[in-house]
Amino acid sequence: MAKARRASALIDTRIIYCGDNLEQLNRMPDGCVDLIYIDPPFNSNRNYEVFWGETKEKRAFDDRHASTQAYVDFMRPRCVELARVLKPTGSFYYHCDWHASHYVKVMLDQVFGENCFVNEIVWKRQTSHNDAKQGSKHFGRLHDVLLFYCGGSDEYTWNQQYVALDDSYIESHYSQKDEKGRRFQWGDLRAPGGAAPSKGNPHYEVLGVDGYWRFSKEKMDQFIVEGRVAIPSGGSVPRYKRFLDESKGLPVGSVWDDINPINSQAKESLGYPTQKPIPLLDRIIRSSSNEHDIVLDAFCGCGTAIVAAEKLHRQWIGIDVSPTACRIMAKRLRDACGIKEGQQPWLAGHGFILEGLPVSEGQLRKLPPFEFENWAVIALGGIPNKTQVGDMGIDGRIFPAGASPEKRGKATGHLDFMDDWYPVQVKQKDKAGRPDIDAFEAMMARNDRKKGFFVSFDFSSDALSEIGAYFRKSGRVIIPLTVREILEEQIAHKLA
Repeated sequence: MAKARRASALIDTRIIYCGDNLEQLNRMPDGCVDLIYIDPPFNSNRNYEVFWGETKEKRAFDDRHASTQAYVDFMRPRCVELARVLKPTGSFYYHCDWHASHYVKVMLDQVFGENCFVNEIVWKRQTSHNDAKQGSKHFGRLHDVLLFYCGGSDEYTWNQQYVALDDSYIESHYSQKDEKGRRFQWGDLRAPGGAAPSKGNPHYEVLGVDGYWRFSKEKMDQFIVEGRVAIPSGGSVPRYKRFLDESKGLPVGSVWDDINPINSQAKESLGYPTQKPIPLLDRIIRSSSNEHDIVLDAFCGCGTAIVAAEKLHRQWIGIDVSPTACRIMAKRLRDACGIKEGQQPWLAGHGFILEGLPVSEGQLRKLPPFEFENWAVIALGGIPNKTQVGDMGIDGRIFPAGASPEKRGKATGHLDFMDDWYPVQVKQKDKAGRPDIDAFEAMMARNDRKKGFFVSFDFSSDALSEIGAYFRKSGRVIIPLTVREILEEQIAHKLA
């Protein structure tokens, strides 16, 4: 088999790992990653049952952190490993909110070293009406914090980013206009610090003014020819014209209030409760990496960091414990980035692979119920429900290849196809019984479905008999699928 084209001699890239990030990080060599971004969930090991829908239901996290200290204890060994795999010239960003940011900062100072702390970045993620309501006794919690550390070298990668100048800044700082109408501001040409000769500043005459200057005489003469040097009206010293149309903008500071959060109507929204916007990760990746550098997200959720890295021509590695999240981010890479999933395209250097998904019945039995449902629906090529509330016995939908989307008003949590879909019901039990099938039949009749799919580890003889009787009586087809059949890919003929 051909050997994969590698961005690094130390590590493979363009891989999503499904599993505990601590286990995967332990396998990675020292100093192999250029940029790390993590957005770990507070008070959770992300062993969650619900992938979407925090607004419509209580998010059912399997809480393993009874206190902030427990959360920090959970994160500490992971941050130790992240610091180990980071290159000395690399950068690390820890995204957190008000719950534990101060405790995390102390922990990171211990792991990376206080001298490696670069910035505390404040991202304004919402407006006050979302948090501080009438009767509340606190100021609105409007921001997240990103703690930025370098890998230990003063030569860590840095590409200054800029934001456009707003109208008020332009009016106040670029109030001058030349004869062509170009806006400009005056800049200083005199040598700094009192223009002492010991600083090495050149001494000569400019427009009849003798002194020490910031630039060589040759450079100054060039500025004069270009019309960039003049003595302002009422002034006595030559000054430099800084033109607005040549400005890069204002350097990005440590307060980011120009990047909007994801809302339910946003084009990139996946309905994932903590999804971060692409522009946020775009800024981080542009600032702290170069093309072909390796970006790692060890809590990658719905995959915003790896999608941004792919679009910016970086190599990347993603890790998440949730099989559903891993499948969703794989689909997102295929849809948003147009890259193929699979061993062959990955070996050819233009695809990606997903490793570590559950491959045995034993592993699947240990999944939380909603994760198991999502796994089964996605494995069948269907669309999982975004919420367990009001699902009326439908855990997912399979849309035939010929179905075409129809946009109808606000998003309802499902793709709006023209009433052309098959329901999927999933039961995480040893044997689905007759009552389970009876309930599914009622749902099919209620929704006027001619065909449906039912997934379980096995089916009782009564359940299979009822499926046959239901077809003879109503003409409606229920396809029973076992987990083993799905794992062994013996379902193609049943999905037809």
